[in-house]
Amino acid sequence: MPQHEFICHACNRPFSKTLTPTECKEGYVVCPHCGSDEVEQRWAFTVTATRNA
Repeated sequence: MPQHEFICHACNRPFSKTLTPTECKEGYVVCPHCGSDEVEQRWAFTVTATRNA
């Protein structure tokens, strides 16, 4: 299951959460720090370095 990155607007702290596809569709996530549901998903990018030989 993929990790999702969030930011809490109530306490202004970022956090990561592993969500099942069903949980992701439902969209209800609470902040583990303060319990607020005022969270927004942040987009995380993965950078892969390659080397030309």
